[in-house]
Amino acid sequence: MDVSGRHVLVAGAGVTGKSIVPVLTELGAKVTVTDGNAERLAELDGLGAELVPGLSEPPEDVVLVVTSPGWRPTSPLLVAAAEAGVEVIGDVELAWRVGQLRDHPPAWLVVTGTNGKTTTVGMLESILKAAGSNAVACGNIGYAALDAVRAGYDVLAVELSSFQLHWSSTLAPDAAVVLNLAEDHIDWHGSMAEYGAAKGRVYARAKVAVHNADDDWSTRIAAEHAPESARRVGFRLDTPRPGELGLVEDLLVDRTFVADPDTSAEALATLSDVRPAGPHNVSNALAAAALARAHGVTPEAVAKGLREYQPAPHRAVEVAEVAGVRYVNDSKATNPHAAAGSLRAHESIVWIAGGQLKGASVDELVRSIAGRLRGVVLLGVDSPVIAAAVARHAPDVPVNSLRPGDDEPMTAAVSAASAMARPGDVVLLAPAAASLDMFSSYGERGDAFAAAVHVLRDDAAGEPSADES
Repeated sequence: MDVSGRHVLVAGAGVTGKSIVPVLTELGAKVTVTDGNAERLAELDGLGAELVPGLSEPPEDVVLVVTSPGWRPTSPLLVAAAEAGVEVIGDVELAWRVGQLRDHPPAWLVVTGTNGKTTTVGMLESILKAAGSNAVACGNIGYAALDAVRAGYDVLAVELSSFQLHWSSTLAPDAAVVLNLAEDHIDWHGSMAEYGAAKGRVYARAKVAVHNADDDWSTRIAAEHAPESARRVGFRLDTPRPGELGLVEDLLVDRTFVADPDTSAEALATLSDVRPAGPHNVSNALAAAALARAHGVTPEAVAKGLREYQPAPHRAVEVAEVAGVRYVNDSKATNPHAAAGSLRAHESIVWIAGGQLKGASVDELVRSIAGRLRGVVLLGVDSPVIAAAVARHAPDVPVNSLRPGDDEPMTAAVSAASAMARPGDVVLLAPAAASLDMFSSYGERGDAFAAAVHVLRDDAAGEPSADES
């Protein structure tokens, strides 16, 4: 990682660029930053880099390009760099290389997959801290891996997207997992095969390759991409085989990191230790436990860490209970695969769904949860697609499709769902779709749901609203 006195080009001036530039200048590089957005580029003024808008090819003396993860491989600048023989890496690869310069490089425990990444990384961080480790969750969660490396943490619980992995060439995690794979980001990668190959990069140099034995793609990717030298560890929502973690009645059990996996097992935690509830989160907990156990964490720390984990916002969070009906915010369920896990956690549901499906099919999702549906409330641009799937697979379930012109669509959705629900039901916001047709983010969508539920709760209790008090 010798860039002292050499010219490095940074592609992208967003959050990633702000993290990259100080590191490169500290290493003595001559740094140029380019971005198509002049205002965003100007925000890097004063960091010691030359700011050049809209480059379509690298300057002649550039020896390395560090790109933001959102830049596609087909971007003219990155294509031109590759054709000129200039190496292109991402911020995660840079973080890995910078970390290797330390006398004691940090341990990397890496999580990727289509769904459950942030929850698993959060659980893993909590377990590591319960074990007394100087650990932090970082990567694709708002705290850059590069910043975590610079801060001197000893163990990194790293969430990585397929974009970040695409630009990582020498990353060698101590342990890594692909939780699952479902249709997502196909517009970026071009196909499921390419999407899976990008995820598979996480295994290429891993010492321990953890896979989800209940997910065909995870199992296949580990088989195809993990090196022969890697220790293979599976996890499943069933009795574990030797070399796996799994469930025995209400216990999370380890049959890998024990003295004799063929004849012995060790209890790690109970189902009641796992929050939020639901099979998908038990699976996430098993993945986090496998990575932690690969790092030498004790069973006691696994249980303590899972109990102390605080779920991130908008991920299967119960907002309130009103008149015997629970209202759950899983706005982060932005594709059908994520929504399926959330829906299967409850027996009787009024489902609030809709938004941008990005071409994903919902037929299998609706077919698989049809028997759980009390009613469906739809909003957003692709609500007709979901309505048609409900008509095919759950024709007796009432559907309320909100009008596009409603001023407060989430208030209307919660009101409609409340009218359908009965005591013991769950009103679940699990949209199975992206939010940008109606909201600035899944977070804003979840906040709107929570606000509407709070108004409903206060009205039911006869309390004055915020405007009246």
